[in-house]
Amino acid sequence: MIPDLDPQTDLSFTRTLAAPRRLIWECWTKPEHIPHFFVPAPHKVTAVDIDLRVGGRFNTTFEVEGQTMENNGVYLDVVDGEKLVFTDAYSEGWKPAPDPFMTAILLLGDAPGGQTTYNAIARHRTPDTRKTHEDMGFYDGWGTVATQLEAYAKGLM
Repeated sequence: MIPDLDPQTDLSFTRTLAAPRRLIWECWTKPEHIPHFFVPAPHKVTAVDIDLRVGGRFNTTFEVEGQTMENNGVYLDVVDGEKLVFTDAYSEGWKPAPDPFMTAILLLGDAPGGQTTYNAIARHRTPDTRKTHEDMGFYDGWGTVATQLEAYAKGLM
């Protein structure tokens, strides 16, 4: 079920991916898969640390245009095969982040032909933060990630 969206603070898109839901879920929840799709190429994920449980860590390190960027967060909700909610508002141990950016909600469903309905939502604290994310290229960036995820998952079939 897609949560009520607030157009002032939320960004979202839906796509059908040509790979089974169980495989898309595996790609999102196993650290060895994340570097293959999680940031738009040519940027890279250089480290991943996942503790897949509510309150567990979802930490990634990116290399973007020669700069290292750490993104530490926690899972707020995990429904096996269906839903991941994670945020950078906290790090493991529920330590508040000094400058949180967003909460991500990923919803997966079965689509005809063994495909997956992929809903990605980025929920922000303020309209300004939402606008910043949109201006950064939310739709292109998250769309590219979805395309990379689909291609990678299809290669695992």
